Amino acid sequence: MALLQLFDNELDKIRLQKLLFLFTQQQTKKDYDFVPYKFGCFSYSANADLTAMAQKGILLETEKRFSLNDKTDYLATLREEDKLYLQQIKSQFSTATNDDLIRYTYIYYPYWATKSTVAKEKLSANEYRNVMQYKPHSDETILFTIGYEGVSLEEYLNRLIRNDVKVLVDVRRNPLSMKYGFSKSQLMRYCDSLDIEYLHLPEVGIASDKRQELNTQADYDKLFASYRETNLSKTIPVQKRILELLQQKERIALTCFEANIAQCHRKHLADAIVGFPEFHYELKHI
Repeated sequence: MALLQLFDNELDKIRLQKLLFLFTQQQTKKDYDFVPYKFGCFSYSANADLTAMAQKGILLETEKRFSLNDKTDYLATLREEDKLYLQQIKSQFSTATNDDLIRYTYIYYPYWATKSTVAKEKLSANEYRNVMQYKPHSDETILFTIGYEGVSLEEYLNRLIRNDVKVLVDVRRNPLSMKYGFSKSQLMRYCDSLDIEYLHLPEVGIASDKRQELNTQADYDKLFASYRETNLSKTIPVQKRILELLQQKERIALTCFEANIAQCHRKHLADAIVGFPEFHYELKHI
């Protein structure tokens, strides 16, 4: 809101994303994280917040722009260091065009340009080659596991991108979340926008009612002992399907909620897959 205020209360959506990105790069603890997207750095979370504020009438939204719809002095509400960062952004980029900002972010933050559909036309041949050097790629076959507890949607997606994950396999029984971006339909859409396939396999999940009263590691261990006996012993065809998918796509990730792998069933599912005679690959928790 203060950024909009500084730029005459209105910004083009692409310009706003670029300026917000440059602002967050100055912060020790970032307000928003960003992913490499079709026009470079983009924050799904920031965009969702902007859209929500437009729905409440705080902002006005058109197809291409956001503008302030009230007279609040948002700049005055900021911490002094954030106020200084924003004023520096204003001073440096007040006359920059969208193309100037795109080129600047692509050149100085090349990772976030690696999925851009316009990088080749915006950059020189040498600049474009430099960007492509930051594009994650590996031919090694790895089974990953990842939890989304305690991280933003963008940080989570960046872990997938940086590890060149081709397929995200959601192993939650009930793929709903109060956390922004992690319900099935949202996560599928965001993965698709970043060229990551999404697959939901509820058969190897744990029912929510069995996850109550988990207060100690011993409680988790008891739950997982039951899971190995009652689920993993009966879902071997699904586990084989995951192994076949790994052999085909080479880099896939099993996902659930918990950050601590010792407190998530995906560890035991992964261990079961590793135990197949046909498994000759690496298992990595990210």
